Amino acid sequence: MNNKYSCWSLILSCFLRLFYKVNSFWIHLCYFVSISFVGYLALRLSKPRSAPYFSPKNLDLFFTSVSAMTNSSMSTVEMEVFSNFQLIVMIILMSISGEVFMSWLELQIKSKFPRKKSIENDKIELGFASFSSPENENSNSNSNTTSSGKNSKPSSSDNSIRILCFVILGYLFVFHVAGISLSLLYITLVGSAKEVLKTKGLQPLTFSVFVIVSNFSNTGFVPTNENMIVFKKNSGLLWILIPQVLLGKTLYPSCLRLVIWVLNKITRRAEFEYMLRNHKEMGYPHLFSGVHSYFLGATVFGFLFVQFVLFCSLEWNSEAMDGLNFYQKVVGSLFEVVNSRYTGESVFDLSILSSAVLVLFVVMMYLPPYTLFLPRIYQEKDSGNCKQKENEKKGFVESLILSQLSYLVMAIIIICITERDNIENDPLNFNVLNITLEVISAYGNVGFSTGYSCKRQLKTESSCKDTWYGFVGRWSTGGKLMLIIIIFFGKLKKFNMKGGKSWKLS
Repeated sequence: MNNKYSCWSLILSCFLRLFYKVNSFWIHLCYFVSISFVGYLALRLSKPRSAPYFSPKNLDLFFTSVSAMTNSSMSTVEMEVFSNFQLIVMIILMSISGEVFMSWLELQIKSKFPRKKSIENDKIELGFASFSSPENENSNSNSNTTSSGKNSKPSSSDNSIRILCFVILGYLFVFHVAGISLSLLYITLVGSAKEVLKTKGLQPLTFSVFVIVSNFSNTGFVPTNENMIVFKKNSGLLWILIPQVLLGKTLYPSCLRLVIWVLNKITRRAEFEYMLRNHKEMGYPHLFSGVHSYFLGATVFGFLFVQFVLFCSLEWNSEAMDGLNFYQKVVGSLFEVVNSRYTGESVFDLSILSSAVLVLFVVMMYLPPYTLFLPRIYQEKDSGNCKQKENEKKGFVESLILSQLSYLVMAIIIICITERDNIENDPLNFNVLNITLEVISAYGNVGFSTGYSCKRQLKTESSCKDTWYGFVGRWSTGGKLMLIIIIFFGKLKKFNMKGGKSWKLS
């Protein structure tokens, strides 16, 4: 038994040393790359629905796995190619990479193995490690708190972090179950939606789970070739999906604080009060102050209102709205602008939208998820500690890091070079605006794409066939690999948000 405990203690010690001492960027990168590779193997070893007539290439399967794991929904093959088992694999990839789940996992690890415990575990000698009893742990913790005095955190902090883990887990569970139930109920009751799934050969339960997980994780994959275009007249289904998009990403901090506030009013527990009053001490980056949560919500709805007004004014009588009544146009337009930030599902063909709308979408996709308007008064209150950190001397290598926009410009230039033959021979499809939208969409992990149209070819190819996958599906191997790098860069962009500050432009 001692050898068994020694082995587990060694593994735990190595894990905690890695978790606390290695830069978080490398931990996240290894997590996404390794599981993307596992997802690729699962997709590769399972047979697609289209077999034996068509089987996706290895690069396309890896691209799909990366896109699902990074919540990007960039596609190089049509979705109806995948079998029911492969769709389940994609559901797993999307669910374990969503922002809410990832933040819960990190908080869970920190709550179970605080930093001070990891230091103590590092001091355990090999061969003599053993687990102490709960009584000893309690006595040790009591002695530590009495001896450390003011430097130690109050016990309410640890309890609040543990309870916060349950709150986040409940947040995930409730909204997923509610969304899946409502989606399944709608499909069962509405004949047109049920008929679409029957025609596509999709199971209602698989479809409901897939779209809810995809929307809540802000991935944007839909198991139909046409994405949500085939459901653009099913306004009820769109209303079910819109809250999932907002609750899983842009409005998550505001909604989480609202949930904690409600629980505090109902239970009157000290832990919830502690969370609301000491959000910084919780060590959870998605728990904002009351003021920040309010202005974040106001900013999100402000962006939606501006986009909705511009989209309706420019596209109300366009080809994209053909066949829709007034109510369907309103709901479809709202769904489209909601998805322009981080989800990427679409009820309209982006290739026929006006250039002004596409540029607006590019700007929205570039913005970080928690972009908010905060009056200067509240900024000055929180700038005390930040100014000290910014004034610290940085190394020469760290000073060379460029801004996000600089790397995106480089990426667009590189892709224009790799696709220079297509740009020359097929300029209407391979124009700079379409390439820019694809790159920013990959960086923002959104998934919007103008696609490819054989009708826009200057030199018509008899073998050309219109397909329902993204524009990147027509790119060269070099272009696809470059976009994979951009997707990972976008997923990990939070680690480089302050890059480029060493460069002075004036």
